[in-house]
Amino acid sequence: MTAPVVVFAIGNPSRGDDAIGPELLGRLQKWLEKEQLAERVELIEDFQLNIEHALDLEGRELALFIDAGQNTPAPYVFERIFPAAIPSHSTHALPPPAVLQVYRQTESREPPPAFVLCVRGEHFELGEGLTVEALGRVDVAMTLLASLMKQELTLAGWSAAARQ
Repeated sequence: MTAPVVVFAIGNPSRGDDAIGPELLGRLQKWLEKEQLAERVELIEDFQLNIEHALDLEGRELALFIDAGQNTPAPYVFERIFPAAIPSHSTHALPPPAVLQVYRQTESREPPPAFVLCVRGEHFELGEGLTVEALGRVDVAMTLLASLMKQELTLAGWSAAARQ
């Protein structure tokens, strides 16, 4: 059975604050198991989004993309996103709206409602760990994730959270 919600965490744990996505996914996994909600959410971690990730949207009611952003307002931005064609010379490293567009094109129907949680990072150097500031923002973002997952996992609930 396909979980109604898919969560993509994008980032490289070896590149400083780029580890925000994987860190949040690890915390979310533990929280979902503790709350006995793990069957409602599929968690996918990767270094970058590719066209193949569009296949992971099949049969979903909601999708969430978690990533770190260097110029993101602190502590994070949570917003709804929509399919958009993004010009690219490669099939690698697509932004979330482009993944939604690939789904639209390949499946000839609209993708599930999707949101982005972009948490502000500061340092993305190879070999660095998460900064203290990033860890604090991860804590705040995890509070949002727990709130989203406690709801009935509806577009209306997530849209209301995005407007706050």
